[in-house]
Amino acid sequence: MQQTVLIVDDDSTQRRLLEAVIGRQGHRTVTATGGAEALALLTGPKAQGVDLVLLDLVMPDMDGFTVLERLRPSLPSLPVIVLTAQSGIDIIVKAMRAGANDFMVKPASPERIQVSIENALKLTVLTGEVSRLTRRMEGALGFDDLISRGPAMTQAVGLARRAAASNIPVLIEGESGAGKELMARAIQGSGERAGKPFVAVNCGAIPDNLVESILFGHEKGAFTGAAERHAGKFLEASGGTLFLDEIGELKLDMQVKLLRALQEGEIDPVGGKKPIKVDVRLISATNRDLWQLVRDGKFREDLYYRLNVYPIRVPALRERPEDLMPLTEHFITRIAAAEGKRIAGLEPAAERLLAGYAWPGNVRQLENAVFRAVVLCDGERLSVADFPQIAQLAGMPAEPRTGQGAAPANGALSVFDAGGDLRTLAEVEADIIRHAVERYRGQMTEISRRLGIGRSTLYRKVRELGLEVRGE
Repeated sequence: MQQTVLIVDDDSTQRRLLEAVIGRQGHRTVTATGGAEALALLTGPKAQGVDLVLLDLVMPDMDGFTVLERLRPSLPSLPVIVLTAQSGIDIIVKAMRAGANDFMVKPASPERIQVSIENALKLTVLTGEVSRLTRRMEGALGFDDLISRGPAMTQAVGLARRAAASNIPVLIEGESGAGKELMARAIQGSGERAGKPFVAVNCGAIPDNLVESILFGHEKGAFTGAAERHAGKFLEASGGTLFLDEIGELKLDMQVKLLRALQEGEIDPVGGKKPIKVDVRLISATNRDLWQLVRDGKFREDLYYRLNVYPIRVPALRERPEDLMPLTEHFITRIAAAEGKRIAGLEPAAERLLAGYAWPGNVRQLENAVFRAVVLCDGERLSVADFPQIAQLAGMPAEPRTGQGAAPANGALSVFDAGGDLRTLAEVEADIIRHAVERYRGQMTEISRRLGIGRSTLYRKVRELGLEVRGE
């Protein structure tokens, strides 16, 4: 992806050389002739978005050490590569202690400059992802971690920010893969329970005979196979947040027990002798119309009103076109760095392909498609050929790669591969499941019914295919 590099050097010849090298690398450049000008561009009222700084150490108005000293308090994670005409170890050590990420001795070769920039940017991406995952694990993920450029998502985030300021029960509605779990984690990470346990449960993926035990726990010997005591998800989440995804999949008998737990603030473990008090902030989510389930007699009306106190609808990806390219760029940058590939972005035709596709699997489908494209890509930009499944579904021609199926663009499945040989049953089954997920927009209950397989089996198979429909 194109990044912005700030070149800080009082030598005009050196600036032009660096601009030429960095431009060939596909990045945008901004220049400053001295330290004071650089600080104004980075931290002043008219600051520009800069992804990396090339900083000369010796300048007449303000040296590089002073720039680093003033820069680090406000921009601690901005990568800085220092340029020095001296190769003495003391200068290099001093620069690294001041906060430089790397150094180059003038005159540096174009190859050395490119490698240094590439490594620094890759490290920044990976560090940012590790930091994000750490915040996610620690229950401290915030709304700044969400990509919300368009009005539809911005409105949803605005509602979620208000919900984070209280303990009000929240019902997050939206299609599978739209980002409901991420929204729930941001609510937790921005409220008073930040840093406390966040326990996610996919109600649709639990076998019916184990729902009560998994939610409320059980005592040793409570039933056959209960070899030891199990605390249950409510107790695990006590003090923090319990996220119940696909809440509409719960059977009526479990809805009664869930309602009691929410009303009384206590649970009854299977085989337990007395109730246990719990303190959880409940956030539930559904990709179904709960009120329609109430009308159909499949969901309790009293539980519906208990859950639907503060509804938030997460828009589908097709409803937030302004977010498509920022999300795609985010996934390309992150995945390419993790896979050790140099990918500058999308070719224009690939960008048109992604922009014109409906994305029934939403953000999760986009992430999986980009992951596969990055793995397939042999060039510097992702092309239509790197998105063969999306191209087929969109009706665009794309030559199948070796080992891929040859399903035609009209949605029919072929039992033959690109070479005319029979495909394995596993390959054909995988394509059927992929098409079912696309056709029925990730509605796992409907897909399970259409394919005639159990929901638990279906979850296992889509997980193996990287299409897992889990808590969002």
